[in-house]
Amino acid sequence: MKRFGKTGTPSWNTLNAAEQHHYSRQCILPGFGSEKQELLKAAKILVVGAGGLGCPTLLYLAGAGVGTLGIMDGDVVEQSNLHRQVLYTMDNVKVNKAEAATQHLSKANPYIRIIPYKEPLTASNALKVLSSYDVIIDGTDNFATRYLINDACVILGKPFVYGAIFQYEGQLSVFNYQGGPTYRCLFPTPPAPGEAPNCTETGVLGVVPGLIGTWQALEALKILTGLGQVRSGELLLINLLNNTQHTLNIPVVPENKALQELSDYQALCGEGAAIVPEITANTLKKLRSIHNNVLLLDVREPREVEAFTLGGIAIPLHQLPQRLEELPHDRDIVTVCQSGHRSKRAAQMLLKAGFTHVKSLKGGLVLWKE
Repeated sequence: MKRFGKTGTPSWNTLNAAEQHHYSRQCILPGFGSEKQELLKAAKILVVGAGGLGCPTLLYLAGAGVGTLGIMDGDVVEQSNLHRQVLYTMDNVKVNKAEAATQHLSKANPYIRIIPYKEPLTASNALKVLSSYDVIIDGTDNFATRYLINDACVILGKPFVYGAIFQYEGQLSVFNYQGGPTYRCLFPTPPAPGEAPNCTETGVLGVVPGLIGTWQALEALKILTGLGQVRSGELLLINLLNNTQHTLNIPVVPENKALQELSDYQALCGEGAAIVPEITANTLKKLRSIHNNVLLLDVREPREVEAFTLGGIAIPLHQLPQRLEELPHDRDIVTVCQSGHRSKRAAQMLLKAGFTHVKSLKGGLVLWKE
């Protein structure tokens, strides 16, 4: 069995007395013992995204004694994160997530090394950062970064543990493991813009990412120790309202394992195709108080509009291309959604269609209500 140390160089690390005591309940497990614990001590795992999935993953990997944990996240903690991102407290609001997570985990386990990366994963830094780790864990919430993680792992020969949530459902798999399928074997192409909104737009019950993130940690521990069966070659689908599970087999597509270089992932996923003018909530409120020539175009789903609306015209994003004739060309149009993602896509559509006075509400209704 491979012993993980510096990537590509097997090593053996002896537990000192303090570590033996710290991990004693784990080491007495049948089939585990000090040998598995030493494998964990020598291992290096990178968690990309320290949010709803990343927080429970990091908590349990740190507790289990993974010797080196990398944490990569360029975002700061928001108060609306706290119901599900369980590493943080009110004291961490506006603090970088990788930094806050490092502070918490260092106190929870002083016997491991934690490396924070206070920046997002990009095509420019991915190969350099990922090359230092044995296992990569996807704690992100967007397709562009997932395809980037996948492609970098294929090029570097690294396994990565995938997890995703949607409202009350979760998904779990391990990609690029011992000849198994990659993320592109499951999702050859990304969804069209607006087809897969994130939890800011659809909502999330805090315990759901907690469960999926804990499951991701378990898969990583199995990869490192050789215990159990790694969930490679199949996608686990979990409905957490009725506690049902289903599996979907994922066949290997050989050409997906032949990647040689990274690409433009924002363009791949239909993001960032054009610069969209934005307007802040405060500025929009002032404009509406001065005159009524600003037309609000709400591109959320009907159920979202029923719960709260600023007025104007409501056209779901996926219907917008077929309903452009309903919009006037002689008024200023501000596109609106929950978080600002769908509204930017809507503004892009309008600008391409010849509308000239278009802006997107920055931060969406989340910032409007603050």
